[in-house]
Amino acid sequence: MLPMRFLTSDSGLHLRTLFLASTVVLLSACQTAPVERDYDTSRDFTQYRTWSWAEPAVSFTPQDDPRVASDLTSQRLRQAVTDELEARGLRLAAGEQSADLSVQVDVISEEEEDQVTTTFGGSIGYWGWGWGGGPAYSQSHSVDYQMLTLQVDLRDTDDGQLVWRGSEQERLWDAATPPVERERQIRTMVGRVLSAYPPY
Repeated sequence: MLPMRFLTSDSGLHLRTLFLASTVVLLSACQTAPVERDYDTSRDFTQYRTWSWAEPAVSFTPQDDPRVASDLTSQRLRQAVTDELEARGLRLAAGEQSADLSVQVDVISEEEEDQVTTTFGGSIGYWGWGWGGGPAYSQSHSVDYQMLTLQVDLRDTDDGQLVWRGSEQERLWDAATPPVERERQIRTMVGRVLSAYPPY
């Protein structure tokens, strides 16, 4: 920092501008939640080599939310899951071939609310007649947003039991988000969820 004797009216104006700038408070919704996972510790996951889609393969809650529930979203999810499972050595069963695992994806969109606080004022600077400053003010307001939960379930096809589950949450894209960005978000979320498989 410059000594006081070197601070000019310009630098004082710069300091005042910095103090007058709004304080940005990050929403917790903007943060990526850690992947949650659960699995049957008694299972030998090395025995699972093939998989097939459950019916339905992709489930939406609520079913009538047009921002999420669509054939396009389902198609992107199915492709992303297929690619990630293949990268982990699991092969999609062909035709009538029986599979070791049954895979289902659940997509849940929920409205949430957060508080945002903006701080302004609190100026300090040199205006030609001396140093001065003003008080800072804070204003809070609520922000509504949609949260997207992506959950992937793997079931043993022999007994129908759930053997592995992974899920995570992220803020839902808005209507202006282009298709390429929606696909990127889906692939990123699926990649993070399935990065926890197998559980060792």
